Amino acid sequence: MAESTSLTPAEAFDLLLSGNQRFVAGTPEHPNQDATRRTQIAPVQRPFAVLFGCSDSRLAAEIIFDRGLGDLFVVRTAGHVIGTEVLGSVEYGVDVLDCPLVVVLGHDACGAVAATCAALDDGMVPAGYIRDVVERVTPSVLMARAAGRVRADEILAEHVSHTVDLLLDRSRLLAERVAAGATAVVGLCYDLADGTARVVAARGLDVPVTAT
Repeated sequence: MAESTSLTPAEAFDLLLSGNQRFVAGTPEHPNQDATRRTQIAPVQRPFAVLFGCSDSRLAAEIIFDRGLGDLFVVRTAGHVIGTEVLGSVEYGVDVLDCPLVVVLGHDACGAVAATCAALDDGMVPAGYIRDVVERVTPSVLMARAAGRVRADEILAEHVSHTVDLLLDRSRLLAERVAAGATAVVGLCYDLADGTARVVAARGLDVPVTAT
């Protein structure tokens, strides 16, 4: 099946979530991964979602959401931290490719979040540009702790939610599309052990949000 950007944000989210449910159940369909699909999308791409996630090797988007070629426009950085390149890439996905859904994907046991907690607790600041990643995660950890949210899953949920808010705060284009109902932004926390992705933030989409 060739997906198109005629999907609504809700339809795009349901398509993504159903793929994750198949992955968790061990019944993946591996859609859009054959030679026919490869040929079909060679002239133009029509992804139905922008997926902005952590670079962790255990977080391969097309696998955990059981999708294929041309389905997801993927942007990844360590700790899903935001820079201008990320903002430009996300805006390209929603403005040029007309994606109705943007997903921020975090996960448990995130090294960037752990390094940030260590830096705040013990002064163990990494060297090189890893330090820049830690500095960008720091506001999320501080906000979580200020609210009394100190468990690892609570801090992760705060970081994902904060990333969703940052995207909307810094990208006027994205915020306008969400306000118009053309695009939704959803924050997901992925469990490395069981493969489930739970919703911790949603903007422009009426879906249940899991409390930590």
